[in-house]
Amino acid sequence: MVDVDGRRLRLTSLDKVMYPETGMTKGEVIAYAAEIAPTMLPHVAGRPITRKRWVNGVGTPDDPGQAFFEKHLDEHAPDWIRRGVQHHSDGDKSYPIAGDRATLVWLAQMGAIELHVPQWRFDPQGHPANPDRMVFDLDPGEGVSLAQCAEVALLVREILTAMGLEAVPVTSGSKGIHLYAALDGAQTSEQVSAVAHELAKALEADHPELIVSSMRKTLRTGKVLIDWSQNNGKKTTIAPYSLRGRFRPTVAAPRTWEELADPGLRQLEADEVLALVAERGDPMAAVTAASAGGPLATYLSMRTPGATPEPMPASTWGAPATGEPRFVIQEHHARRLHYDLRLERDGVLKSWAVPKGVPDDAGTNHLAVQTEDHPMEYLAFEGTIPAGEYGAGGMTVWDTGTYEVEKFRDDEVIATLTGRVGGPLGRVRIALIRTGERDGKAQWLLHRMKDQQPAGPPARVEEGAAAVRIEEGAPAVRVEEGAPRPSRDRTAAAELPEEPPWAAGLETTPSSAPRPAREGAAPRPARSVRRAPGIPVPDGEVPKPMLATAGTVGMLARGDWALEFKWDGIRVVARVDDGAVRLVSRNGNDLTAAYPELAALPRVLRADAVVDGEIVALDERGRPDFGLLQQRMNLTKPREIAAAAASVPVVLHLFDVLELAGTPTIDEPYSLRRERLERLVRLRDDVPVDLPDVVAGTPERALEEARERGLEGLVAKRAASPYRPGARSDDWVKLKLSRTQEVVIGGYRRGEGTRTGRIRSLLVGVPDEHGGLRYAGRVGSGFRERDLERLLERLRPLETDAPPFEVPAIDASDAVWVRPELVGEIEFGEWTRTGVARHPRWRGLRPDKSPHEILLEP
Repeated sequence: MVDVDGRRLRLTSLDKVMYPETGMTKGEVIAYAAEIAPTMLPHVAGRPITRKRWVNGVGTPDDPGQAFFEKHLDEHAPDWIRRGVQHHSDGDKSYPIAGDRATLVWLAQMGAIELHVPQWRFDPQGHPANPDRMVFDLDPGEGVSLAQCAEVALLVREILTAMGLEAVPVTSGSKGIHLYAALDGAQTSEQVSAVAHELAKALEADHPELIVSSMRKTLRTGKVLIDWSQNNGKKTTIAPYSLRGRFRPTVAAPRTWEELADPGLRQLEADEVLALVAERGDPMAAVTAASAGGPLATYLSMRTPGATPEPMPASTWGAPATGEPRFVIQEHHARRLHYDLRLERDGVLKSWAVPKGVPDDAGTNHLAVQTEDHPMEYLAFEGTIPAGEYGAGGMTVWDTGTYEVEKFRDDEVIATLTGRVGGPLGRVRIALIRTGERDGKAQWLLHRMKDQQPAGPPARVEEGAAAVRIEEGAPAVRVEEGAPRPSRDRTAAAELPEEPPWAAGLETTPSSAPRPAREGAAPRPARSVRRAPGIPVPDGEVPKPMLATAGTVGMLARGDWALEFKWDGIRVVARVDDGAVRLVSRNGNDLTAAYPELAALPRVLRADAVVDGEIVALDERGRPDFGLLQQRMNLTKPREIAAAAASVPVVLHLFDVLELAGTPTIDEPYSLRRERLERLVRLRDDVPVDLPDVVAGTPERALEEARERGLEGLVAKRAASPYRPGARSDDWVKLKLSRTQEVVIGGYRRGEGTRTGRIRSLLVGVPDEHGGLRYAGRVGSGFRERDLERLLERLRPLETDAPPFEVPAIDASDAVWVRPELVGEIEFGEWTRTGVARHPRWRGLRPDKSPHEILLEP
C-alpha cells in the first residue's frame, strides 16, 4: 500500500519482470511513472488515454509477451480517476484522463506500459476541443537509419518555422522521430490534417529519394514516411515520456535540436530519460505553454492583469498535483452574498458558486452553479475586486483544508472535506450532483450526506417541558440545570446509573463461556449469563464496520497512532437498544441467533449504543483460535447452536463505539471515542465481553509482544481519525505477523484413498488486476473430516461446467467446478513468481465475507 499525493493505492506483483532483457520489474515501471509524472502530466492532461497493456511483461524476441489495446475504463477503476466520454460508432466509451501522478501510477500498476493520446483535449463542457498541437510521425522504412529520420526532421522544421510554428523533436522510443508544434486552437482536426498532408506531399516532391507521404508500405523501402494522419481527431500518438513495449524499456523522449544533431543519436531508455530531464529540463514544455486553450484560459480571458488583485497564472494549464487534494470555501460579497466552493483537481480549482453555502443538514439541498476553473493560487486569495471588474466585491476565506474524494465525475462528485481546526466547516461529507444547464452554465445540487453532524451552533430541542441541549460533539444528551428530566434517561456515560432499569428481573441461564484473563491475573472461572428471554432484536440500522488497510511499521513513522492487538475472529457491529441486541457481520449477515451468549451484551454497557468488535474463540492458553471458531460458524439449527455454545465458548472483544445514547459518535476522533468506550463498558465476569487495552510502547515492541502472545498482529489507528462506516481507510493500518489470504473457491479435486467420495483439495482464486479472479493454487491441508463433509454439502449445489478462472491442466484434469460464491481463508508461506500461494493451509470458511469484498494481501 502506498500513498501517492493523498491517494491510497494498492500495488501488486512488484517483483514481476516486465522487461526480461534488462530485468526491469513492475515496481521499477511504477517508479518511473511516479518520477516522470511532473514532467509528463502537462502533455497528457485533459486528453483521453488509450492504453496498450502488457500484463505479464513484454517478453523476449523468442517469446514475446501478449499485449492488447484498451480504450474504455472499467467500472472497477477508482472513482477519483477523471473520465472523458468519446462517441464511437459502436457506442460511447469512457476514457481515463491523467491529471495527477496517482493516475499515472495506477495505470502503470495495471500494466499499461504505453499511453497513447490525441492532439486535442476535452473542453470544460466535456466535448473534444480543436487540436492544440500538430504532430508528424517520421517512420523509417527498411534500410533507413535514425540519422536519416533526423535529416527529414530538419526539413520539416524549416517549413514549420516559415509558418510561424516552432517544432520540438521526440525520439519515439520505437524506430523513428515525432515532431510537435503548438497550435492556437482555431482550426479543426480536419483542417490541421489537411495542412499536414500538404506539407508532407510538398517535402516528398522536393526530396523524392528520401521522403514518402503515401501510407502504402510498398513505397517505404529506403525512405522516411512522413505520417501526417495522426492529426486526425480519431487517431492517437504515443504520449511524450511514455514507456514503449519494446524488448528494452525505451521511452518516447523529447529532445533538443542539438541532441538530434549528435552522430550517435539513438533511442533512450527510462533511466537515461530521468537523468536527462533532471539535467536540462523538458524541451517540450514550450509546446504545452504555447498551445491554446487550457482549463484556465476562460479565467484569464475574464480578467485584466493589474486591474484586479486576483492571481494571474503563467500558464493556462495549471500545475500538476503534488500533495493531498485541497479545497477552499470563500465568502464572496459580490452583487449578492454567496459562497464559492473550490476543489483542487487536475492542477486547477474546480469551482461552484453556492448562494446559500454548504447545507446544515441532509434534509436540504442547495443550488450550486459551476463557474470557470480557477488557478491554485486562489486557495489563499482574499481581497477586494474593484467595481467594474468581473466578480467585483470583497472576498474572504470562510474555511479551507483538504478533502478525500470517493467519486469525481463530470456529473457527480462525492468527497469528505476537512476544514481548519476550529473552523466553521469541521468535517463534512458532501455530494455534488449535476442536474442540467441554464443560461450556458451547469446547474448542480449540493447535498450534505445524512451521516454528518449539523454545522453551526448547538441545536435546542424541546422534549415535553424539558429544555435539552445537544452539545456539539457530545455523545449524549444533557438536561439543563433546573429543567425536569425527560422520561427516558439518556445521560452521558459517566453519569449513567450502575444498573440499567431494563436489567432488573432477568433470568439466569448457565454458560461455560470463560472470561479472558487480564495479563498477570489468574484465569477466572466460568459463571452464568443473565439473559432476558424473548427480548426482540432491535430494528435500527446497523452500520458496516470501518476497515483497515495492510501496511508496515514504517508507515507509522509520522503521526499520532494508537495500537491495538489484532484478533483472529469474526468482525461484528452490535446494536443495543432497551436490552435488545442485534449482531451483524461485515457483509450484513445477522449473527444474533448464532451467538446466544452475547444476548447479555447490554449488561456490560451503561447505555444503549452501537459498538464495533470481534468475536473470538480462545484455546486452552487463552489465545484466539480461528480454527476453533469454525465450529461455531455456519450453524443454523438451534440445537446445534446450543451444543456448540456449550463446547466452544466465545468472547466479544470491543474496540470502538459508533453511537452512544442515540447520538452518533463517528465524526469524533478515535481518541475521544476510545475514552467514551472505556466509560461505557463495565466488565462482568459472567458476561463474555472484553475491552482489550490499548497497547503501550513503540510499534516494533508492540508487534513483538503480539508475536510472543501468539496473536495475529496489530491494528494501528490514527488518534485524530473519525470512524468511516463501510470504508477501507489508511487511518487504520493492520500489521500481520502471519500471511493469510481470503480466497474464493472455484472448484475441488475428487478425493482418493481415505478421502474417496470427499474433497481431495480445493482450487481457489484471488482478485486479479482486471477485476476478475486468477488461480491461487490448490489447498489440501488444514481440514478436519467434519470440515470436508460440510464443505462438500455447500459446494454440490454450486457445481457448474465452466471453471471461474484459468487452472493449469495438471490441476484441472479431475476438477469439479463450482460457481465462485464461497469465501474461505488460507495461511501460506509466500507468493510464488507465478502468483500461486506456497504451502497453503486451510483455515476455514468466511461466511462473513463476500467474493467482491476480498482484497489481495501483499
